[in-house]
Amino acid sequence: GFRINDHMGICRSVEEMLARYRTIEAERASLPYDIDGVVYKVDRLDLQERLGFRSRSPRWATAHKFPAEKATTVLRAIEIQVGRTGALTPVARLEPVTVGGVVVTNATLHNEDYIRGVGNDGQPIREGRDIRVGDTVLVQRAGDVIPQILDIVPEKRPSDAQPYVFPDRCPACGSHAVREEGEAVRRCTGGLVCPAQAVERIRHFVSRNAFDIEGLGEKQIEFFFNHEDASLRIRTPADIFTLKARQDGSLTKLENVEGFGAVSVRKLYAAIDERRQVALSRFLFALGVRHIGETNAKRLARHYLSFEALRAGASEAVMPEGKGDPGNAAWQELVGINGIGSVVAEALVEFFAETHNNEAVDALLAEVTPLDEEPVGDVSSPVAGKTVVFTGGLERMSRDEAKAMAERLGAKVAGSVSKKTDLVVAGPGAGSKLKQATELGIEVIDEDAWFERVGQ
Repeated sequence: GFRINDHMGICRSVEEMLARYRTIEAERASLPYDIDGVVYKVDRLDLQERLGFRSRSPRWATAHKFPAEKATTVLRAIEIQVGRTGALTPVARLEPVTVGGVVVTNATLHNEDYIRGVGNDGQPIREGRDIRVGDTVLVQRAGDVIPQILDIVPEKRPSDAQPYVFPDRCPACGSHAVREEGEAVRRCTGGLVCPAQAVERIRHFVSRNAFDIEGLGEKQIEFFFNHEDASLRIRTPADIFTLKARQDGSLTKLENVEGFGAVSVRKLYAAIDERRQVALSRFLFALGVRHIGETNAKRLARHYLSFEALRAGASEAVMPEGKGDPGNAAWQELVGINGIGSVVAEALVEFFAETHNNEAVDALLAEVTPLDEEPVGDVSSPVAGKTVVFTGGLERMSRDEAKAMAERLGAKVAGSVSKKTDLVVAGPGAGSKLKQATELGIEVIDEDAWFERVGQ
């Protein structure tokens, strides 16, 4: 009985899907609402459940966007923004132009290679044409959302236009900006001394999916960060939680500052105090470790269960020095966590190897408590709390389905075998993991025995 869209329909082949896409695209302009594409969905709930979700989207649906609308305008300036991780991102300042019903004044330029006319693979893009201030540029809204510069109009380039020289120093703090091998992004080396990174890190720290502190928006963070009075200054996450104590002994009262008042200050202090205990995954995400977003923070929290255990594991981990070096047991445990690879593990190990990071974390722990993670799943199941490794070919379920089942039953799923592994489920074609499990004396069962063990 629900009212559905008249354009919805069932397609039984790729050809039918593309035909429906082209039909809707042709009718797009006459619709009484804006659309930017169509969505193809698997039309069976049981298959949707089996396919599952990624961290931000379902595997059983995908969007097919319409070609973005384009317009031309003049590039007035190129400015460099410094992000939370120190990445220097070039932003184009444009002569205002309407694209897809929206007035666009800024557009992304991605990185220095994109400006020079070089793609991620090192090959020329735009036939090797670079982008210069003063150029007439072709702009589109990618996915009808993010404005980007596609190309320039060569015949309209001013005679005095000069090639853009990407800065090798951070515009916020003057520190060297370096580009790691294999990366397209140039990053500031200023770390915690860089004001742009510090402000962004605090903004990330209080964001919705981190500590979620109400009353600390962008303007408030910049106000506290730049304030001359030490009793009002917030430069590190720990400073947020010492604000009230510092204010109690200060002559400069926050409630007397323009833009604040007794009620708003009381609410701010209450919001801060409410976050003195926080979920472990939120705490990890809030630290702003590179490559550790919400999903990886949850994976790490579910595995280590406490911050002390995670910090100890990361501090003890010794990264491989070369090909054939497996690293030590702590490293193997870290990279063995389902979904955590060497890139994420390396970022975590390097974070806790830095003295200033540990000092900042210790200062924060003096004010807040990350709550231990509760074990996930059915604690009464025979595999609850055990570390399980799946290897070889599975015939009754896919590898992802097997991992999901184990986690639902309270088990920890690892990607490699170590002394901490409790059980190995081996299918046909199992190789080195099976051999290693046998050498370590770890229990090995086949797929049928797994189903018997968990009562499925």
